[in-house]
Amino acid sequence: MSNYYIYLISSLPMLHFGSKPPFSFERFLELCQDKIADADLGVLKSVKETHAYAGSQPTLKKYHAFEVALRNELVKIRASRKHIDPMKYIRGDAAYSEPYITHIALNAYRNPALLEAEKTLDQERWRALDELAVGHYFDLDLLLTYALKLLILERWQRINSAEKTSLLNEILN
Repeated sequence: MSNYYIYLISSLPMLHFGSKPPFSFERFLELCQDKIADADLGVLKSVKETHAYAGSQPTLKKYHAFEVALRNELVKIRASRKHIDPMKYIRGDAAYSEPYITHIALNAYRNPALLEAEKTLDQERWRALDELAVGHYFDLDLLLTYALKLLILERWQRINSAEKTSLLNEILN
């Protein structure tokens, strides 16, 4: 259980939205294994289940609140289009809603290309993670935002490497 946050973080490559991930999330956890405290490693491992996160880590709580608010806004938009009550689909604290989150959800919903809409949502998630990382240089909070960004990049790598023709044939048959 070492505390080599400065060494670890300074050795990590920069992540850019739309680029190929430099390594997998599992490899990232391996890199962190002997360099950070065991409790912090446990929090890092919980990042994959961030949508069900109920811990007390402030950065994950803020990101989770953003994610739930964004999903709730999408629910409200879709429910109004189908003329159904959105309240039975709303999760978490429905009171957390910033005007910019409504704007993000509307922009994504109005995009006729589903893949581009998803990209818009992930770009906003990336931006939210950038905001959460402000002021954090060599600590757990920066590692958490890095891990979440890495998961976004992995998701887009899976999307971009999918065999689109076979998927289309599978759907049509």
